[in-house]
Amino acid sequence: MPTNDKDFKAKLGALPIAHQRHAGALFVQRVLPFSSDVRLKAALELALRADTSDAELTGAYQAANTARVESFTRCGSVCDWADQAGHFVAKAVVACVRPAAEGEFGNSSLAWEAAMSARMARTCQTVASGVGTENREAEEQYRILSAFLNK
Repeated sequence: MPTNDKDFKAKLGALPIAHQRHAGALFVQRVLPFSSDVRLKAALELALRADTSDAELTGAYQAANTARVESFTRCGSVCDWADQAGHFVAKAVVACVRPAAEGEFGNSSLAWEAAMSARMARTCQTVASGVGTENREAEEQYRILSAFLNK
């Protein structure tokens, strides 16, 4: 099991792209309830399937990216933390279904991008609920990856 982000990122980056999508989607499932956008749920379901075609991924990417842009637009000067959490959920889903060559963080993996956005969603939600910024999302992601790799 990874015990730090350096190992976690390396393990994710070593996965084939289909496994990165699946692992990333597993991370995002934990924060999906922070968004009510059905386009994100549908895109995430495609990322979890092993038989998803490139055409299906392209359509899911376009729909999820539209949801991401709309959520960003809602997060203007009157944005609350719950809306911000929803925006990061959208970013995480986009990472799971985006074309591999279009990464936001350079050479990092799809799963790494999904994991980081999922962590930001969790942080925003804990602030929105008044709990503060303390959460254990990274450790939970390490556990999820270990279980995924041990299948």
